[in-house]
Amino acid sequence: MDLVYKFTVTSTVLLFSMSHFPVSKSNLSAKHLAVYLSEHYHFLSENTCRFIKPGINDTYLVESKDKQFVFRVYSYNWRSATEIQQELQFLDLLKSRGIAVSYPVLDNSNQYIQALNAPEGMRYGVLFSYAKGKKRMKSSAALHAKIGAAMASIHKISQSRALDRPTYNESTLLIESFKQIQDFLSKDAPEFKWLKDTHVFLLKEFSNFDVRQLRQGIVHLDIWFDNINVTDQDEITFFDFDFCGNGWLCLDLAYYWLALHTVEPDQSTRLVKWNSFIKGYQSVEKITSEELRILPVLGLALYYFYFGNMCKRFENWSNFFLNEVYIEQYVKVSIQGYFEAQGFEVGSK
Repeated sequence: MDLVYKFTVTSTVLLFSMSHFPVSKSNLSAKHLAVYLSEHYHFLSENTCRFIKPGINDTYLVESKDKQFVFRVYSYNWRSATEIQQELQFLDLLKSRGIAVSYPVLDNSNQYIQALNAPEGMRYGVLFSYAKGKKRMKSSAALHAKIGAAMASIHKISQSRALDRPTYNESTLLIESFKQIQDFLSKDAPEFKWLKDTHVFLLKEFSNFDVRQLRQGIVHLDIWFDNINVTDQDEITFFDFDFCGNGWLCLDLAYYWLALHTVEPDQSTRLVKWNSFIKGYQSVEKITSEELRILPVLGLALYYFYFGNMCKRFENWSNFFLNEVYIEQYVKVSIQGYFEAQGFEVGSK
């Protein structure tokens, strides 16, 4: 047995001495990306490239003369080339219809997608236009109305369309996500019992939706202050369509309500801004009574979905923050706080 053990170790050392040891996540060198970009985009012959944001995808700020761009490097095995192409196609459609979005930029060969042979495997990169302005965590009621109208304009274009990308429904939002979450919680933890009970509640609620009244189409699924830039003149630009896919259009409304709940703790202020957002939205597109009714339930389901993604991408994204303390606070403060604010009564604390 000892001889076998020693032979195995020796063989492993010899194997990886001939190549790089496999990795699950790498940060591509901004210095070398600058050279790469200068070779593949004629207008970036002289540029500076700076790594500005890690995440499920990594974000780089690219500056050349008086122009700025964003270069996104998708995580390994996160989105296929087809899924990325579909996202970019949707952005081109929105841009052609006058929607202010951060849009993809063609390279010297009239291609959008760059294939980058990273240590962990093939990763894809895309250069995007820079969204003018800055993020605003706190916005006026008037600006919320403007955002609502802009979201409705997107939905007016995306309704009844579909992409070759994920479809958001009971299975993807709840069932698959809860499977991912279970691996990160002890079955004896009170947080797990509460999530399990609430999961049953959500499945029941989904079964009672009148889907005939729910508009279908392409959704962004991540519209909140962190993915909107605003200029001093209150001009807004949407960006980061990485989660775009197919589903009920009211999912975007539900996520916006969820996000507003996180940044506006005062209920009266939150309701004023929410009502302004809804008024702005309905100045362009009408919301059905069933869509309005189910928004709180969809918001809770989206909590499960994004929690599931944290767990799913632990190895190459969330490992720097997803620990026992974070999970306990996330469930008790964020999810249960939202749950109770909606007036739901199910599960145990």
